[in-house]
This record gives sequence, C-alpha cells and structure tokens, in this order.
Amino acid sequence: MTVELREGYEGTGPGAITPDGCAVELYARLTVGDEPDIIEAAVPAGARILELGCGVGRMTHPLVERGFTVTAVDESAEMLERVHGARTICSTIEGLDLGEKFDVVMLASFLVHTGDAEVRRGMLRACAAHVADGGCVLIQREGADYHTKVPRERSDPSGCTVRIVSADPVGAGVNAVRAEYEFPDATWTQTFLARPLTREEFEEALAEAGLEVTEYLTEDGTWVRAVPSA
Repeated sequence: MTVELREGYEGTGPGAITPDGCAVELYARLTVGDEPDIIEAAVPAGARILELGCGVGRMTHPLVERGFTVTAVDESAEMLERVHGARTICSTIEGLDLGEKFDVVMLASFLVHTGDAEVRRGMLRACAAHVADGGCVLIQREGADYHTKVPRERSDPSGCTVRIVSADPVGAGVNAVRAEYEFPDATWTQTFLARPLTREEFEEALAEAGLEVTEYLTEDGTWVRAVPSA
C-alpha cells in the first residue's frame, strides 16, 4: 500500500511508512518510557481515555493493563493493526467527531507542536470537544531545548540508538527536524515539521481552543494537565 507523505515530511526504512513519516515497524520495536506512570498518577482509576495519535499502542497497552478503558485513534490503519485490548478508530485527529465525551483526552508525542498551525488548532478543538465535564486533557510538550540541543542521541532500551540530527528553520517559525533510529539490523529515518512553542505560546494556543492549563505534571514541563475554560 502506497501512502502519500505530507509536504515536508519524509520517512525511510523497512515496512510501512505513515503520512507523517513514522515507520510502523520501528515504533513496534521502541519501548515506552515513564509516560504510563505520569498518566496514571494524573487521572482517576479506571478512567475512560481517548488517546489521540496512538500509533502501535506503546502507551495504549500499559494503560489497558492498568485498568483504563482506552479508545485509540490514529490515521494509520497499519499502526492500528498493532493495537490490542482497546477500541480503535482510524481518523485524523483534527477531523475526529465521535459525538462522545471521555474522562481523559490524551494528546502525546509532541503532536501539539505540528508545523501546520491550522492542524494544531483542529487537534486542540478535538481535545476540547471530546472531554467530559469534570474531565481533563493531558498534553505532551517538547522540552525547552528540543530544537536547540542538536545533534544529540540517546540509547533506547530496545537496543536502538535514537539521534536528533538537525532542526533547521524552514520559515514561519517552523523547523524541519531530522531523526535517525539505528538498530543493529535496521535503520529508519524521519523528517517532520515542528513548531517550537514557548510556555506562553502553548497556553495561548490552548486558550484559543477553550482550554486552560491547571498543572504542569513533570518538572521539565513536558506533560500538562488542562481543563475546559470556565
């Protein structure tokens, strides 16, 4: 199956590549970090979670195992084929309209930093539209030095060396970020467009969608809890 990549996005390596350049086989190999712990500590036990941009289920599966009921959304059918134990919906985030409300809406993987400001607005509107009264939205932001501390690399427990090779300006406040993922037996690359957002800019973007930050959940400010504005 041939997938048309979005303008400015590229992906190489074995297996299926999604429209934003992500490799399905790669993400099936990578491990999850402490995100499930952060989420579990921030929301009620057994909450109904709408996970936007779930990928292969790296966070979905630990959350299901912890007793949460998860509806997992991704635009890639190939990604969703790897998800188990959760209801799955194939859709873009900005085009999602389930007519349902959830205790928790989750937008992880730095998706709020998408280079297309209109897509970001659509994503945040989807978050606001699907959160229940008394519920919350959990959003993962980039770290403060995400675009400036380059090149850099880290070792993933899966055996992969993850490198952020470059973050080059392409205009209108957007950078083209190039990442490399090297395993002993395979290598993948991805180039994607990302927009750095200061804390003030991030909060303004949420306010535009009718959301307000109630708490920064991590010391580095990368995980945020928001609720519908009063």
